[in-house]
Formats: sequence, structure tokens, C-alpha cells
Amino acid sequence: MKSRLKQSTPLDESVNEHKNNGNVVHNPWSDLRRFTDARIGLGRAGISLPTSEMLAFQLSHAQARDAVSFPLDINEMTEQLGSISALKEVAPPLHLHSQAVDRVTYLQRPDLGRKLDENGRQILLSYMNKQKHTTQAKHDLAIVVVDGLSSLAVQKNVCPFITELLAHLTTDKQFKIAPITLVEQGRVAIGDDIGELLNAQVVMVLIGERPGLSSPDSLGLYLTWEPKTGLNDACRNCISNIRPAGLPYTEAARRALYLLREAKKLKLTGVNLKDRTQDDVIEHQVSTTNFLIAE
Repeated sequence: MKSRLKQSTPLDESVNEHKNNGNVVHNPWSDLRRFTDARIGLGRAGISLPTSEMLAFQLSHAQARDAVSFPLDINEMTEQLGSISALKEVAPPLHLHSQAVDRVTYLQRPDLGRKLDENGRQILLSYMNKQKHTTQAKHDLAIVVVDGLSSLAVQKNVCPFITELLAHLTTDKQFKIAPITLVEQGRVAIGDDIGELLNAQVVMVLIGERPGLSSPDSLGLYLTWEPKTGLNDACRNCISNIRPAGLPYTEAARRALYLLREAKKLKLTGVNLKDRTQDDVIEHQVSTTNFLIAE
């Protein structure tokens, strides 16, 4: 991931120069930019946008394109995951690939990104065959890390999020975790193939989301109960925009843990499982049958 995304550019100096040269008309809405990455209150230079804002837009556009194009650094991800203490007792990550042989095919054929290739299937079958003589043949949770449409999001956010999540999972001892799988050229549904082959009750797919002009590094989470080939999105729960500038790791882990526990208790995910982590009734455990009626 030694790419333009991490290299310094002259943009910062250019922004400061154009903001301070007296030719830009200040927009009072710009004060709201402290609270959002949205492009509001940009000001103007004559009847046009300030040069600094045009340059910033072009940089964001380039970062979004780069996030889609750059490959996931599997070796670096494996090293990062190996440094997580909660995974020391779990088998090393398994490197898998979808049926999309390259990035061009992946972008043109989404259906191939949803399916595991034959080599990947054999890797998982071989692993499971070795586990038949132990008590590890069934897993409560399979975590699947997929490059998706932003390898940058995966590279930056997966390990901090998993560290936060496992800090809670390892304390309650409710979930036996399968080896983490790292998937190249994958889509969300590839988690169904992997979860089924790993005999997992629940599969959690962490995937790079489609980059926006202010969020090239947004990580998505998809949770599916009893994964198997052929399920659709109605069977999944989603937590989106996991990143420091979006949904913080601590809050994302709290929501994920709630959904995991509810899925295990109710034996379902998707449209029938609601994320109520922000519901005051749940948070404060108000015991009333009329909590939906406003007084």
C-alpha cells in the first residue's frame, strides 16, 4: 500500500495560499464544516469555486479511484492480524480468492466476486478435514476480510476494529472463532460460501465499501446467520462507515456485539433482527409495555 494515498502533496500549501490571498469571498456556512466532511460553505472567487476547493475535489476524486484500484497487501494484513493477542490461539489467517481472476474482471463481473474459486474451496475443505479429529470442527463465528471496492478501508480499519471486538468476545467466551480468511476480489456474498464451508453459525464479512469523495476508507460489516450459498441481502445485517471519521471502532464493536448476541439467541439475522443499540428502552431497560406511546 505504498501509494499516492500515503504520499504528501503540495495541496495543503496551495489551500492555505488561496484562502489567505484575499480574493476568496467567505461563506458563513463554512463554520459548519467542523461537523461534516460534506462539501458545504466552499466560498467563491468571482463566480467560480476557489482554486483550493477545486484542487481538493480533484484530490478526493483521485483518492476514491485509487482506493478501488490498489490491491490489498495480504502480507501486511497477515502481520497485523498476527499481532492481535486475542487471535494467538486461533489458526493463522487463510488466503482465499474469488472466481474473479483480476481487478478488471472483478469490476465487470460482480457475480464472480460473490463466489469462491476452486482453490479456495479446497483450502477450506482441507482445513476442516484436519479438524475432524478435534473439538474444533464447528465454529460459532467466521470473520471474513474482503478487499471489496476499497482496499484502503480494509488496510486501515480491519485490525483496530477486530481488536476492539475481540476484547469483548474473549471475555464472555460465547463464540468459538474460525481462522480469519483474507479474500481478494471479493463481494459480500462470498462470505456465505466461506461460512458454510467452515461450518460457522454466523459469518461476519468486513469489506471495503464503495469510496465516496469524502470517504475513500469506509469499512462495512455484514452479519449472516447460518450462511450458505444462495442467500440474499435480506438475510444480513449491516453496519456501515466504520472508520475514525465515521462510526468509531468502539461504537461499531458495541453494535456488532449486540447483533451477534441477538443472532445467537434468536437464531436469525437480516430484516427480522433490528439493531436497537440506540434505543433508549433497551439502553436503560425501561420495563413498561407502553414504551412506544408518547406521554
